[in-house]
Amino acid sequence: MAKLLLFTDGSVHIQSGIGYGAFLFVPEEEQSIEKLKRKVQVKRFEETSSTKLELQIFLFALNTIKENVDELLVYSDSQNLAELVERRQRLEKNDFHSKTGKILKNAVLYRAFFAAADRFKIQFIKVKGHKPSREKNTIDRIFTLVDRTSRKALREEIKV
Repeated sequence: MAKLLLFTDGSVHIQSGIGYGAFLFVPEEEQSIEKLKRKVQVKRFEETSSTKLELQIFLFALNTIKENVDELLVYSDSQNLAELVERRQRLEKNDFHSKTGKILKNAVLYRAFFAAADRFKIQFIKVKGHKPSREKNTIDRIFTLVDRTSRKALREEIKV
């Protein structure tokens, strides 16, 4: 029934494996930065990596959707999310195993990702993170909210 924008990002402390993912759903017509600041949600993950965290926060965010959504535009700086759809056929053909026959490290998350992709009409849009302010459009500014929220949550715990 509706088109929804989803912004996701994550920040990981490699040494501890602790990561914080942040996400924000934005109705297409609501793009006021001030109103959106209060709506960014954060989730803590353990034993994660940057690739794994991007998948985890994306899937977590999807599981919070309570309304009917026809189309989901996903904004992320994750190359992995953007390319995963293109890799689907090969991953499924190989039953999520590597060329050497080992099960892929994130196979469970990949399966969940594709199941979610089948539930929604999803379009992934790669955002270039950390642009200078003068080059940012509204989408970039919204993404920056999410990016800063995940980094701040991690810094507060790790005191980096």
